[in-house]
Amino acid sequence: MNNLLKGLVGVGLGLGVATVVFAQDQTEQPAATEQAAPADETAGEDTGAASDTAAQDETAPATSEGEDATAAGGEGEAVADDEGDAAAADAEADADTSVPEDGAASAADEEGEQDATAEGEEEHEGEGEASHTQHYPIKKPMHVDWSFAGPFGHYDIGQLQRGLKIYKEVCSACHSMKRVAFRDLEELGYSEAQVKTFAADYEVEDGPNADGDMFTRPATGSDRFPSPFPNEEAAAAANNGAAPPDFSLLAKARAVERGFPHFIFDIFTGYAENGPDYIYSLLHGYDEETPEHIELPDGVNYNPYFISAAGLAMAKPIFEGMVDYDDGSPQTLDQYSKDIAAFMMWAAEPKLEQRKKIGLRVMLFLVLFGALLWLTKRKVWHSVKH
Repeated sequence: MNNLLKGLVGVGLGLGVATVVFAQDQTEQPAATEQAAPADETAGEDTGAASDTAAQDETAPATSEGEDATAAGGEGEAVADDEGDAAAADAEADADTSVPEDGAASAADEEGEQDATAEGEEEHEGEGEASHTQHYPIKKPMHVDWSFAGPFGHYDIGQLQRGLKIYKEVCSACHSMKRVAFRDLEELGYSEAQVKTFAADYEVEDGPNADGDMFTRPATGSDRFPSPFPNEEAAAAANNGAAPPDFSLLAKARAVERGFPHFIFDIFTGYAENGPDYIYSLLHGYDEETPEHIELPDGVNYNPYFISAAGLAMAKPIFEGMVDYDDGSPQTLDQYSKDIAAFMMWAAEPKLEQRKKIGLRVMLFLVLFGALLWLTKRKVWHSVKH
């Protein structure tokens, strides 16, 4: 064990030294680059000095020649004076011409800077407008106290039976539930004979028969809930261009994130009722008035709880007193919304109760197993010095 620790320490020291050397190399490279720049400047200065010396050497002969010319005669002086005046005039003309050009260039630069500033302000304004884009849903779903919430939650059988009644009398006219079989209804407390009677109210397509033709027959327990439309195109044509979604997994698919800090607590509480909360809130959202700043096309109904936009094509599907309950429950929109949302949660996760029971047993087993391992460790190693 000691040799192993020494080896690990040696490897760590080696990696540390290599890291320090690499960092020093990276630091020296920019320094070398910075030192090269003054050398180039020194070379430039040496070149300039050499040029000045050469100019002086050339000027000296010219001066001596000028003195010889002056000594030769006055005619040479006159010619030199005329040439000097002409050169001065040309220099003044160049200076006068260069001033407007510099002024024009400066004006052009100022105009360019103003244009760039204006474009930057326009881009900033555009970003500001984009940052105010509406996020959906406009309102967060309301939180409902469900019986199946939490690690010990379970379905309310009476509530699920009422939700099934709402689906059959209201929702099944537009929405399918093709992943749920009729025999699954036995989990809602119905007998096999009751399931057969319930399934016989639906007709499903079967075949082909002996003649090769498709035919319809009453549904049985092994069949799944049929769709009210032959295909998706027909469903969209009958519902303002939007095909109604299937109800089988909708309660799990339409889940709105709760955001910080709620999701942290959801980890410990086992919150998974985003879908039912969304469905419950959506059914209540039809009664809210459309704000003045929101414009919707014809056939679109405002709903602040809709997850994708400010409105949806589906009109308000259910009203108070629309479905008669046999158990005396209140026939209100609030009760209807809770019952159908709970039923849709069962359709999406019919084994929720079994999953929670197994999870609870697994957690208890892990706690007991961990305690036994700890006690065993103390028993085995209590006489060994550490």
